[in-house]
Amino acid sequence: MWILRSSEPDGSLTFRLGPGAIKTVGRASRADFIIDAALVSRLHCRLEAGNERLDVVDLESTNGTFVNDARVVDRAKVAEGDRLRVGRVELTVTRDDD
Repeated sequence: MWILRSSEPDGSLTFRLGPGAIKTVGRASRADFIIDAALVSRLHCRLEAGNERLDVVDLESTNGTFVNDARVVDRAKVAEGDRLRVGRVELTVTRDDD
Protein backbone atom coordinates (compact mmCIF):
# COMPACT_ATOMS: atom_id res chain seq x y z
CA MET A 1 0.00 0.00 0.00
CA TRP A 2 1.20 3.50 -0.88
CA ILE A 3 0.78 6.25 1.72
CA LEU A 4 0.98 9.97 0.96
CA ARG A 5 1.18 12.19 4.03
CA SER A 6 1.38 15.97 4.23
CA SER A 7 4.48 17.49 5.75
CA GLU A 8 2.37 19.51 8.18
CA PRO A 9 3.23 18.64 11.81
CA ASP A 10 -0.26 17.26 12.44
CA GLY A 11 -0.13 15.12 9.28
CA SER A 12 -3.65 16.35 8.55
CA LEU A 13 -3.68 14.97 5.01
CA THR A 14 -3.07 11.26 4.61
CA PHE A 15 -4.04 9.32 1.50
CA ARG A 16 -3.73 5.55 1.00
CA LEU A 17 -3.68 3.68 -2.31
CA GLY A 18 -3.67 -0.06 -2.70
CA PRO A 19 -2.30 -1.82 -5.79
CA GLY A 20 -4.51 -1.18 -8.80
CA ALA A 21 -6.02 2.01 -7.39
CA ILE A 22 -6.45 5.02 -9.66
CA LYS A 23 -7.38 8.20 -7.77
CA THR A 24 -7.72 11.87 -8.67
CA VAL A 25 -6.38 14.69 -6.50
CA GLY A 26 -7.84 18.18 -6.47
CA ARG A 27 -10.01 20.70 -4.65
CA ALA A 28 -13.31 19.76 -6.35
CA SER A 29 -15.79 17.61 -4.48
CA ARG A 30 -15.62 15.08 -7.34
CA ALA A 31 -11.90 14.44 -6.71
CA ASP A 32 -11.13 11.19 -4.90
CA PHE A 33 -8.57 12.91 -2.63
CA ILE A 34 -9.63 16.47 -1.82
CA ILE A 35 -7.00 19.10 -1.06
CA ASP A 36 -8.75 22.38 -0.35
CA ALA A 37 -5.74 24.68 -0.61
CA ALA A 38 -4.45 27.59 -2.64
CA LEU A 39 -2.99 26.84 -6.09
CA VAL A 40 -4.63 23.40 -6.29
CA SER A 41 -6.72 22.90 -9.44
CA ARG A 42 -10.19 21.36 -9.31
CA LEU A 43 -8.78 18.12 -10.77
CA HIS A 44 -5.05 18.55 -10.37
CA CYS A 45 -3.48 15.14 -10.95
CA ARG A 46 -4.17 11.41 -11.04
CA LEU A 47 -2.35 8.75 -9.02
CA GLU A 48 -2.00 5.23 -10.45
CA ALA A 49 -0.79 2.64 -7.94
CA GLY A 50 0.84 -0.62 -8.88
CA ASN A 51 2.47 -3.29 -6.75
CA GLU A 52 5.96 -1.93 -7.32
CA ARG A 53 5.41 1.60 -8.62
CA LEU A 54 3.30 4.69 -8.21
CA ASP A 55 2.74 7.03 -11.14
CA VAL A 56 1.44 10.60 -11.09
CA VAL A 57 -0.23 12.13 -14.15
CA ASP A 58 -0.68 15.90 -14.28
CA LEU A 59 -4.21 16.76 -15.44
CA GLU A 60 -3.23 20.06 -17.10
CA SER A 61 -3.22 21.79 -13.71
CA THR A 62 -2.70 25.54 -13.71
CA ASN A 63 0.19 25.56 -11.24
CA GLY A 64 1.75 22.18 -12.01
CA THR A 65 2.49 18.97 -10.18
CA PHE A 66 6.03 18.40 -8.88
CA VAL A 67 8.02 15.35 -7.80
CA ASN A 68 11.10 16.32 -5.77
CA ASP A 69 10.84 19.89 -7.15
CA ALA A 70 10.86 18.68 -10.79
CA ARG A 71 7.72 19.62 -12.72
CA VAL A 72 5.70 16.69 -14.07
CA VAL A 73 5.20 17.38 -17.78
CA ASP A 74 2.83 14.49 -18.44
CA ARG A 75 3.58 11.48 -16.22
CA ALA A 76 6.24 10.68 -13.64
CA LYS A 77 7.22 7.74 -11.48
CA VAL A 78 7.05 8.35 -7.74
CA ALA A 79 9.17 6.25 -5.37
CA GLU A 80 9.21 5.75 -1.63
CA GLY A 81 10.70 8.81 0.06
CA ASP A 82 9.83 11.16 -2.81
CA ARG A 83 8.00 14.44 -2.25
CA LEU A 84 4.89 15.11 -4.33
CA ARG A 85 3.83 18.77 -4.44
CA VAL A 86 0.33 19.81 -5.46
CA GLY A 87 -0.12 23.57 -5.19
CA ARG A 88 1.62 24.52 -1.96
CA VAL A 89 0.88 21.17 -0.32
CA GLU A 90 3.78 18.74 -0.10
CA LEU A 91 3.10 15.05 0.42
CA THR A 92 5.78 12.52 1.38
CA VAL A 93 5.43 9.08 -0.21
CA THR A 94 5.96 5.92 1.83
CA ARG A 95 4.99 2.27 1.50
CA ASP A 96 3.42 -0.10 3.97
CA ASP A 97 3.81 -3.70 2.85
CA ASP A 98 1.99 -5.19 5.85
